[in-house]
Amino acid sequence: MATLAPTAAPEPRFARIATTIGDPTRARMLAALMGGEYLSAGELAAAAGITAQTASAHIAQLLDAELVVLRSQGRHRYFRLADADVARALEALALVAERSASFAKWEQGPYKPLKAARTCYNHLAGELGVALLDGLLKRGTLAPAAEGYTLTLEGSAQLKEIGLEIAPADALRHREAYACLDWSERRDHLGGRLAAQLLGHCIERRWLRRTPGSRALVLTPAGRAGLAPWIG
Repeated sequence: MATLAPTAAPEPRFARIATTIGDPTRARMLAALMGGEYLSAGELAAAAGITAQTASAHIAQLLDAELVVLRSQGRHRYFRLADADVARALEALALVAERSASFAKWEQGPYKPLKAARTCYNHLAGELGVALLDGLLKRGTLAPAAEGYTLTLEGSAQLKEIGLEIAPADALRHREAYACLDWSERRDHLGGRLAAQLLGHCIERRWLRRTPGSRALVLTPAGRAGLAPWIG
Protein backbone atom coordinates (compact mmCIF):
# COMPACT_ATOMS: atom_id res chain seq x y z
CA MET A 1 0.00 0.00 0.00
CA ALA A 2 1.41 3.38 -1.04
CA THR A 3 2.33 5.86 1.68
CA LEU A 4 1.02 9.37 1.23
CA ALA A 5 3.74 11.98 1.03
CA PRO A 6 3.59 14.76 3.63
CA THR A 7 2.03 17.97 2.41
CA ALA A 8 4.15 21.01 1.74
CA ALA A 9 1.90 23.23 3.83
CA PRO A 10 3.86 25.71 5.95
CA GLU A 11 4.09 25.20 9.69
CA PRO A 12 1.37 27.20 11.47
CA ARG A 13 2.85 30.34 13.02
CA PHE A 14 1.16 29.54 16.32
CA ALA A 15 3.46 26.51 16.66
CA ARG A 16 6.45 28.80 17.18
CA ILE A 17 4.48 31.03 19.53
CA ALA A 18 3.30 27.99 21.50
CA THR A 19 6.89 26.77 21.84
CA THR A 20 7.96 30.18 23.12
CA ILE A 21 5.15 30.33 25.67
CA GLY A 22 5.53 26.68 26.66
CA ASP A 23 8.95 27.06 28.26
CA PRO A 24 8.37 27.14 32.07
CA THR A 25 10.76 30.06 32.61
CA ARG A 26 9.18 32.23 29.92
CA ALA A 27 5.70 31.18 31.08
CA ARG A 28 6.49 32.52 34.56
CA MET A 29 7.69 35.79 33.05
CA LEU A 30 4.52 36.14 30.98
CA ALA A 31 2.38 35.35 34.03
CA ALA A 32 4.14 38.15 35.93
CA LEU A 33 3.41 40.55 33.06
CA MET A 34 -0.30 39.65 33.18
CA GLY A 35 -0.51 42.26 35.93
CA GLY A 36 -0.48 44.86 33.15
CA GLU A 37 2.51 46.82 34.45
CA TYR A 38 5.96 47.37 32.98
CA LEU A 39 8.59 45.21 34.71
CA SER A 40 12.37 45.46 34.58
CA ALA A 41 14.60 42.58 33.50
CA GLY A 42 15.58 42.12 37.14
CA GLU A 43 11.96 41.84 38.21
CA LEU A 44 11.26 39.29 35.48
CA ALA A 45 14.33 37.32 36.52
CA ALA A 46 13.09 37.30 40.12
CA ALA A 47 9.61 36.21 39.02
CA ALA A 48 11.11 33.31 37.06
CA GLY A 49 13.67 32.41 39.75
CA ILE A 50 16.69 32.73 37.46
CA THR A 51 19.79 34.91 37.12
CA ALA A 52 19.74 38.19 35.22
CA GLN A 53 22.06 36.76 32.54
CA THR A 54 19.75 33.80 31.91
CA ALA A 55 16.73 36.11 31.92
CA SER A 56 18.18 38.21 29.10
CA ALA A 57 18.14 35.28 26.70
CA HIS A 58 14.54 34.42 27.53
CA ILE A 59 13.41 38.05 27.24
CA ALA A 60 15.06 38.25 23.81
CA GLN A 61 12.96 35.30 22.66
CA LEU A 62 9.78 36.91 23.99
CA LEU A 63 10.64 40.11 22.10
CA ASP A 64 11.43 38.18 18.92
CA ALA A 65 8.06 36.43 19.11
CA GLU A 66 6.37 39.83 19.59
CA LEU A 67 4.81 38.70 22.85
CA VAL A 68 6.32 41.57 24.82
CA VAL A 69 7.41 45.12 24.01
CA LEU A 70 10.37 47.12 25.30
CA ARG A 71 10.36 50.61 26.76
CA SER A 72 13.70 52.29 27.45
CA GLN A 73 13.97 55.06 30.00
CA GLY A 74 17.50 56.36 30.35
CA ARG A 75 19.72 53.40 31.14
CA HIS A 76 16.78 51.29 32.29
CA ARG A 77 14.73 48.86 30.19
CA TYR A 78 11.20 47.83 31.00
CA PHE A 79 8.97 45.19 29.45
CA ARG A 80 5.23 44.71 29.06
CA LEU A 81 2.88 42.37 27.21
CA ALA A 82 2.65 43.49 23.59
CA ASP A 83 -1.11 44.09 23.64
CA ALA A 84 -4.50 42.87 24.82
CA ASP A 85 -4.54 40.11 22.17
CA VAL A 86 -1.53 38.47 23.83
CA ALA A 87 -3.18 38.84 27.24
CA ARG A 88 -6.41 37.23 26.00
CA ALA A 89 -4.45 34.32 24.49
CA LEU A 90 -2.68 33.72 27.80
CA GLU A 91 -5.97 33.91 29.70
CA ALA A 92 -7.50 31.39 27.30
CA LEU A 93 -4.60 29.01 27.89
CA ALA A 94 -5.01 29.47 31.65
CA LEU A 95 -8.69 28.62 31.35
CA VAL A 96 -7.86 25.35 29.55
CA ALA A 97 -5.08 24.53 32.02
CA GLU A 98 -7.30 25.09 35.06
CA ARG A 99 -10.44 23.34 33.84
CA SER A 100 -9.60 20.12 35.71
CA ALA A 101 -8.54 21.88 38.91
CA SER A 102 -10.82 21.52 41.94
CA PHE A 103 -12.44 24.62 43.38
CA ALA A 104 -10.77 23.76 46.71
CA LYS A 105 -7.45 24.76 45.13
CA TRP A 106 -8.55 28.38 45.06
CA GLU A 107 -9.07 28.46 48.82
CA GLN A 108 -5.46 27.54 49.59
CA GLY A 109 -2.24 29.51 50.06
CA PRO A 110 -1.33 32.07 47.38
CA TYR A 111 -4.34 31.13 45.22
CA LYS A 112 -6.89 32.57 47.65
CA PRO A 113 -6.05 36.29 47.18
CA LEU A 114 -5.91 35.72 43.40
CA LYS A 115 -9.38 34.23 43.51
CA ALA A 116 -10.71 37.20 45.50
CA ALA A 117 -9.45 39.91 43.12
CA ARG A 118 -6.67 40.13 40.56
CA THR A 119 -5.66 41.88 37.40
CA CYS A 120 -6.42 40.25 34.07
CA TYR A 121 -3.89 42.29 32.09
CA ASN A 122 -5.58 45.71 32.30
CA HIS A 123 -8.93 44.88 33.90
CA LEU A 124 -10.38 43.39 37.07
CA ALA A 125 -10.89 39.64 37.49
CA GLY A 126 -11.67 37.13 40.22
CA GLU A 127 -14.68 37.15 42.54
CA LEU A 128 -14.70 40.94 42.66
CA GLY A 129 -14.53 41.27 38.87
CA VAL A 130 -17.45 38.89 38.40
CA ALA A 131 -19.49 40.66 41.09
CA LEU A 132 -18.77 44.05 39.52
CA LEU A 133 -20.00 42.95 36.08
CA ASP A 134 -23.15 41.52 37.67
CA GLY A 135 -23.73 44.84 39.41
CA LEU A 136 -23.10 46.91 36.28
CA LEU A 137 -25.77 44.90 34.45
CA LYS A 138 -28.30 44.82 37.30
CA ARG A 139 -28.06 48.56 37.88
CA GLY A 140 -28.40 49.31 34.18
CA THR A 141 -24.95 50.83 33.85
CA LEU A 142 -24.29 48.40 31.02
CA ALA A 143 -26.72 46.73 28.66
CA PRO A 144 -26.12 43.62 26.51
CA ALA A 145 -25.22 44.42 22.91
CA ALA A 146 -24.57 42.38 19.77
CA GLU A 147 -20.85 42.01 20.48
CA GLY A 148 -20.53 42.53 24.22
CA TYR A 149 -22.00 45.36 26.26
CA THR A 150 -22.86 48.99 25.71
CA LEU A 151 -22.66 51.79 28.25
CA THR A 152 -26.12 53.29 28.74
CA LEU A 153 -26.78 57.01 29.08
CA GLU A 154 -27.84 56.34 32.67
CA GLY A 155 -24.66 54.34 33.17
CA SER A 156 -22.54 57.20 31.87
CA ALA A 157 -24.15 59.46 34.49
CA GLN A 158 -23.62 56.84 37.22
CA LEU A 159 -19.91 56.58 36.46
CA LYS A 160 -19.60 60.36 36.34
CA GLU A 161 -20.89 60.42 39.94
CA ILE A 162 -17.79 58.49 41.03
CA GLY A 163 -15.48 60.75 39.03
CA LEU A 164 -15.13 58.63 35.91
CA GLU A 165 -16.12 60.33 32.64
CA ILE A 166 -16.88 57.86 29.83
CA ALA A 167 -18.21 58.53 26.35
CA PRO A 168 -21.96 57.91 25.87
CA ALA A 169 -23.16 54.62 24.40
CA ASP A 170 -23.28 55.70 20.75
CA ALA A 171 -19.61 56.73 20.85
CA LEU A 172 -18.26 53.44 22.16
CA ARG A 173 -16.05 51.57 19.74
CA HIS A 174 -15.95 47.91 18.79
CA ARG A 175 -14.76 45.70 21.66
CA GLU A 176 -15.11 48.62 24.08
CA ALA A 177 -16.79 46.35 26.64
CA TYR A 178 -17.10 42.58 26.37
CA ALA A 179 -17.39 39.43 28.46
CA CYS A 180 -14.09 37.82 29.48
CA LEU A 181 -14.43 34.31 30.93
CA ASP A 182 -12.79 34.16 34.35
CA TRP A 183 -10.63 31.05 34.77
CA SER A 184 -11.05 30.78 38.56
CA GLU A 185 -14.77 31.61 38.72
CA ARG A 186 -15.87 30.05 35.40
CA ARG A 187 -18.12 33.08 34.93
CA ASP A 188 -17.68 36.33 33.03
CA HIS A 189 -15.96 39.46 34.21
CA LEU A 190 -15.74 42.67 32.18
CA GLY A 191 -13.02 43.13 29.57
CA GLY A 192 -12.24 45.88 27.08
CA ARG A 193 -11.26 49.53 27.18
CA LEU A 194 -14.08 50.47 29.53
CA ALA A 195 -12.93 47.79 32.00
CA ALA A 196 -9.37 49.14 31.80
CA GLN A 197 -10.60 52.63 32.61
CA LEU A 198 -12.57 51.31 35.58
CA LEU A 199 -9.55 49.46 36.97
CA GLY A 200 -7.29 52.46 36.46
CA HIS A 201 -9.80 54.69 38.25
CA CYS A 202 -10.07 52.30 41.20
CA ILE A 203 -6.29 52.11 41.60
CA GLU A 204 -5.88 55.89 41.25
CA ARG A 205 -8.54 56.46 43.91
CA ARG A 206 -6.88 53.79 46.07
CA TRP A 207 -10.06 51.76 46.06
CA LEU A 208 -7.93 48.83 44.95
CA ARG A 209 -4.36 48.23 46.12
CA ARG A 210 -1.83 46.16 44.19
CA THR A 211 0.02 43.36 45.96
CA PRO A 212 3.80 43.55 45.33
CA GLY A 213 5.05 40.62 43.26
CA SER A 214 1.55 39.34 42.54
CA ARG A 215 -1.47 39.97 40.32
CA ALA A 216 -3.64 39.99 43.43
CA LEU A 217 -5.57 43.16 44.31
CA VAL A 218 -6.93 44.20 47.69
CA LEU A 219 -10.27 45.98 48.00
CA THR A 220 -9.83 48.83 50.49
CA PRO A 221 -12.56 50.21 52.79
CA ALA A 222 -12.73 53.26 50.53
CA GLY A 223 -13.14 50.97 47.54
CA ARG A 224 -15.93 49.02 49.19
CA ALA A 225 -17.76 52.30 49.76
CA GLY A 226 -17.04 53.67 46.29
CA LEU A 227 -18.13 50.52 44.48
CA ALA A 228 -21.06 49.82 46.81
CA PRO A 229 -23.72 50.75 44.18
CA TRP A 230 -22.49 47.81 42.07
CA ILE A 231 -21.08 45.26 44.51
CA GLY A 232 -23.60 45.78 47.33
